[in-house]
Amino acid sequence: MRLTILGGGGFRVPLVYGALLGDRAEGRVTRVVLHDLDVERLSAVARVLAEQAAGDPAAPEVTVTTDLDEAVRGADFVFSAIRVGGLEGRAADERVALGQDVLGQETVGAGGIAYGLRTVPVAVDIARRVARLAPDAWVINFTNPAGLVTEAMSRHLGDRVIGICDSPVGLGRRIARVLGANPREAWIDYVGLNHLGWVRGLRIAGRDELPRLLADPALLGSFEEGRLFGPEWLQSLGAVPNEYLHYYYFNRETVRAYQRAEKTRGAFLRDQQAGFYDEMKRPDAAALSAWDRTRAEREATYMAENRDAAGAGEREEDDLAGGYEKVALALMRAIARDERTTLILNVRNRGTLGALDAEAVIEVPCLVDANGAHPVAVDPLPGHATGLVCSVKAVEREVLLAAESGSRTTAVKAFALHPLVDSVNVARALVDGYTAEHPGLAYLR
Repeated sequence: MRLTILGGGGFRVPLVYGALLGDRAEGRVTRVVLHDLDVERLSAVARVLAEQAAGDPAAPEVTVTTDLDEAVRGADFVFSAIRVGGLEGRAADERVALGQDVLGQETVGAGGIAYGLRTVPVAVDIARRVARLAPDAWVINFTNPAGLVTEAMSRHLGDRVIGICDSPVGLGRRIARVLGANPREAWIDYVGLNHLGWVRGLRIAGRDELPRLLADPALLGSFEEGRLFGPEWLQSLGAVPNEYLHYYYFNRETVRAYQRAEKTRGAFLRDQQAGFYDEMKRPDAAALSAWDRTRAEREATYMAENRDAAGAGEREEDDLAGGYEKVALALMRAIARDERTTLILNVRNRGTLGALDAEAVIEVPCLVDANGAHPVAVDPLPGHATGLVCSVKAVEREVLLAAESGSRTTAVKAFALHPLVDSVNVARALVDGYTAEHPGLAYLR
């Protein structure tokens, strides 16, 4: 079975390849094709993968290419993990937004809109090529903003594109752990959009254990989201939000923390990863150990500004191992081998959430089998959550329309309608700032 990874020179690719090693089952991946436009990054990642595979005669063969059509043609699965504009683009997204005193995070608020406007045209081109060159392939989208990009690709690939994120899985795992349950035996009642969802229940052997957690302030304060949001706020909500909702519920404090930080997250990752890729230019460098060292620092500093604003302290050891690659491979194996499983995924709504239309991509538990991912019916969200979901989905639709039409006016509308952008004049300034920074937004007229 052939797996193509778009963005194959990306830093997290070794997580995916490492998870493939040791798989001896029928229907396993035997060939991995890495595609990237940056030859040096491709070479560096290929070196890490070679060290990972050392001593494993059954390790998947790895090839690299800068030709997108060659990479896609004949693929069984395509992992799309591109970053249009690179980490320099992310750093600029953050910098421009903070200059207007609004949030510039990668997927949330102004930064997420700018990233989406750059990424959607490229993602749509990929979707069209896959539909033409590998019509039977399944596309698993890692690319942020994951829900928005998955929806853009679904207009050309239908249900054969599925978006993934490890945030809901990590949240459910932490809640189960606090309740003394095995996460593998828990049903997580989670619903929303990517980076905008809530756990409303966690069932063990048919019994919802979340009320027990919400009734105990000490238990609530013992895990990351409890420290991030505070037990009192979680009790008020009657649910546990995805960590990214901290940007909404505590926006002023987070923006202030980001403005005080020595570097934005994007600038930190840009400089950190530049050091890794520079090190890989030395032929004698130990690729795998250098990558491991850099990854550990990356994970430990995740959402550091939010934890600083909330006084939440350091990340727990169990949360430093990542997890998105496990979700992706569990999804791939369920489809390839018809091994039925349940995963929280980004898929088309199909009536699951009554407040949104059928084509809207949402993040919800899905039953997965050889025919793809099927969203599970869920209870309606409470009014406050429905309002936020509908508001952000409306913004995503304006981003898609701006990307399709090239309309600067529509792009301004997308920024202005976002709950975290507080003025039409700020929206106009953001569009001016982003188009000046990013050649990839020159299509906006």
